[in-house]
Amino acid sequence: MSTTTGAPGGAVQEGPSEDDLFEILSNRRRRYVVHALEQADEPMQIGEVAERVAAWEYDVDESELSYDERKRVYTALQQSHLPKMDDIGIVEYDKNRGTIEPQPGLAEVDVYIDVVSGREIPWSQYYLGLAGLALALVAAVGAGLWPLEAIPEIGWMAAITVSFGVSAAIHAYFDRTSRLGAPGAPPERLRR
Repeated sequence: MSTTTGAPGGAVQEGPSEDDLFEILSNRRRRYVVHALEQADEPMQIGEVAERVAAWEYDVDESELSYDERKRVYTALQQSHLPKMDDIGIVEYDKNRGTIEPQPGLAEVDVYIDVVSGREIPWSQYYLGLAGLALALVAAVGAGLWPLEAIPEIGWMAAITVSFGVSAAIHAYFDRTSRLGAPGAPPERLRR
C-alpha cells in the first residue's frame, strides 16, 4: 500500500514500497500502462490507454485492433491492473469517470527498471569488462611490453579516459531513449 509506514531502523517510508514497485513491474501490461502515462504526462481515459496498450501487445497500429483485442485489454485493466496500481499510489484510477492520473509514485518506477534483451549485456558488466581491459593495458605498459613501450604513458592514460568517456556518453544516450515514457513503443517491445 502507498501509505506512510515505519521502515527498518525507525525511518518513515513515503509512497510505494520496493516490493510494491517490483510487483507492478512484474507484469508487461502494467509496464505498458506506465509507459503510456509517462508519455502523456497528464490524465488519460481508460479507453485511450487500453487501445494503446493493446496495439503494443498485438504489435499492430491502433486502427487495426479488433473489438475483441481492445475489450480484452480494457477489461483486464479495469478489473485488475489499474486498481492494483491505484492501491500502491502509482496512479489514481477513477472508475466512475474512467480516468487514470499519474501520481508521484510513478516517478519512482524508473529507478527499478533496466530493460535488457537476450543479446545485450547489462551496463554494469560492460563497465567491469572495460575496467578489466584498462587494468590489463596499464599492467602491460608498466611491464614495458613491446610495442606498448613506444607510446608515452600519457597517451595510454588519454586512451583509457576517452574510452570511459565515450562509453559513458553512449550509456547516457541509451538510458535516456530506453526509459519508460520515452517517445514511441515501450523499450522492451523495441528490443525484441
